[in-house]
Amino acid sequence: MMDLKESCGSQGSQESSSLHPTSWQAFTHTSTLHGLRFVFPYGQPSARRLLWALALLACIGLLALESAERLAYFLSYPHVTSVDAVVSSSLVFPAVTICNLNTYRFSRLTRNDLYHAGELLALLDVHLTIPQPHLAEPDVLAFLEEKSNFTAYKPKAFSMKEFIERVGHDLKEMMLYCRYQGQECSPSDFKTVSPLMSSLKCQLCFWISWGQSLFCSLEAHRGVHL
Repeated sequence: MMDLKESCGSQGSQESSSLHPTSWQAFTHTSTLHGLRFVFPYGQPSARRLLWALALLACIGLLALESAERLAYFLSYPHVTSVDAVVSSSLVFPAVTICNLNTYRFSRLTRNDLYHAGELLALLDVHLTIPQPHLAEPDVLAFLEEKSNFTAYKPKAFSMKEFIERVGHDLKEMMLYCRYQGQECSPSDFKTVSPLMSSLKCQLCFWISWGQSLFCSLEAHRGVHL
């Protein structure tokens, strides 16, 4: 009789302990993570618990896979360039500036020019003598020797603007042919640009701008031809 009571008491204590939730089970039942409380239910394990565990693991795996894919996409720094082509019926004719690479005409130089601007033009040195005469061409050397003879020479007034306009290239000699939209254009259509002073380099340029629209056309010879 005594053994029967003891066995019944031990069985009851085991059942009561199995029904008592652990701290982890208490946490899962209060967690807002959907399905977690079904993975760790009170009582004995069941097939339902296994299904919920598989579903939860699958969802976590998909979340990790999608997050990794989005992170890799972000780290690739993707960008989209949008280009719109707009066809205009007319274009404003741009201003055209023509400059000769040769800044001055050697034949137009005078003794006074060499006296004041010979060093600037790299034809004479600081002592107004010909630097490295053995490198110059015979005709050039003869010209410089004649023009750079400043013995008893009295220099005259010198204007850089007048010098550039006089020694610079003439557009009438430079331009052999000019046509704009099928019409002839001449040097009189160009304006002389003020002498350009840049890094001690003087140059005379010519500028032209008709100030009108240049209509787009698929025909040839509609633009400016020089």
